Amino acid sequence: QVQLVESGGGLVQSGGSLRLSCAASGRAISDLDMAWFRQAPGKERQLLARITWDNVPTYVDSEKGRFTVSRDNAKNTMYLQMNSLQTEDTAVYYCSAKLRSDYQYFYWGQGTQVTVSS
Repeated sequence: QVQLVESGGGLVQSGGSLRLSCAASGRAISDLDMAWFRQAPGKERQLLARITWDNVPTYVDSEKGRFTVSRDNAKNTMYLQMNSLQTEDTAVYYCSAKLRSDYQYFYWGQGTQVTVSS
């Protein structure tokens, strides 16, 4: 069983930056593909970025250049560096993981709130 715990959310002014962390336990993240999602009020959960077990990142087009996903296998932690934040980035941010052999993301954290003020 994999447990994921996000941290690093909070209140930031427009134009600011935050770094989110996703600490995993129960399994080494070197075995896992991982991803960041977010869900704004009244909207569906949205994929932001993924990083494979062998450290290959991919991004949704709208977030390229502002968001950077990374992982530290020694700390069993994934990160999301977010720059130039805007009010529309306000959402609950979730990390997720799956085994390499799985198709869908199965393990989820509880989420961390990010609020961007104007």
